[in-house]
Amino acid sequence: MFGPIAGNARFLRINLFRLRADGTEAPDAPPEPPPPMSIVPDRPRLHARLAAALLLLLVIAAGCNTMPDKRTLQYLNTDGFGNRYTGNAEEENWVAIGDSISLTDEQNPDELNGTFSIDIDGTALFPVIGAVPIAGLTRSEIEALLMEKYSPYYDLLDIKVRIVTRGKKFFVFGEVANVGERDFPGDLTIFEAVMAAGPNKDSANLGRVRLIRADPKDPFIQTINLGDIIDKGDSTFNVHVQERDIIYVPPTMLAELGYFIDTLLFPFKLVLSGLSSAIFTYDQLRYGSVYRGGSGIF
Repeated sequence: MFGPIAGNARFLRINLFRLRADGTEAPDAPPEPPPPMSIVPDRPRLHARLAAALLLLLVIAAGCNTMPDKRTLQYLNTDGFGNRYTGNAEEENWVAIGDSISLTDEQNPDELNGTFSIDIDGTALFPVIGAVPIAGLTRSEIEALLMEKYSPYYDLLDIKVRIVTRGKKFFVFGEVANVGERDFPGDLTIFEAVMAAGPNKDSANLGRVRLIRADPKDPFIQTINLGDIIDKGDSTFNVHVQERDIIYVPPTMLAELGYFIDTLLFPFKLVLSGLSSAIFTYDQLRYGSVYRGGSGIF
C-alpha cells in the first residue's frame, strides 16, 4: 500500500505480512524444512545394484572355471587327430606304432635281413646300429635314413624296406553291428566301410551318414546319403575314407523315438526286474520241492 512520508513523497510498500483475524499484520510463517534424508537407499535401486554385483561375480566365477591353466594347455591337441605320428598312407605309406618293416639288402643279405617291429617309443631295433626312431617316416625316408646309419659299417649298400601295416585305423559308430575301431586297408569308400560294419536294417538311417575328419583347427564333417547309391546308382558322394576317419550311422526317427521311450522306462524296468528276480527266488525257496520232483524239505 501507499503510505505518507516526509516531503509528501509516496512510494510503493509491499506487504510481506499476513493479516490476523483482528486486522493487524503478522509475519509469514517460516518455510517448512525439507524431510530428513534417509540413510537407507531406495529399495529398487538397492535390488538393481545387488543383482548387478551378483551377475558380475557369476561371470568372474565362470571365467575362472573355464580358463584352462598352463599345465592343461601344454597337453591340448594342436594338430590333426591327436596322435604323435601321422601321415597319408594312400599317398605314401608311413610307419605307425604297431607296424613293422621288412628289411632286405642284396649286397649284405646275411647281415641286413629281417622284420622289425615299431616299439611304443617309435623306434625299431636293427642289427649293428641298434634302436633307430622311424615312426612317422615314409618308406623312402626310412631307406635313406638306414643307408646313412649303415654307411660307416658297409662299403656297398642296397637297402630296401617294405612296411607291414597294422597300426592304421578308422572308426565306425552308430546303428551298425561291428562298432568301434577297424583296420584301415586303404582304397576304402564310405559305402564299403558302412556295409562291412553291418548296418542295422531296422534302425540305421543310411540317408544321413556322417563322415568326420577330426582336427582342432579345421574339422571336416560331411553328411552323405548312401541311399542314392542303392536307389539311383549315384555314387557322387561315395567318398574315400582316410585313416583315423570317424563314420557315424545315425538312427532313424522311429528308432530315436523308441530309444527315448526306453530311456524313460529304464528306471521302472530296473525295479520290475528286481521284483521279478526276488519273486522267483522266493518261489524257488518256498516251492523247491515241486521244482525238484518232491525231493525238497517243503
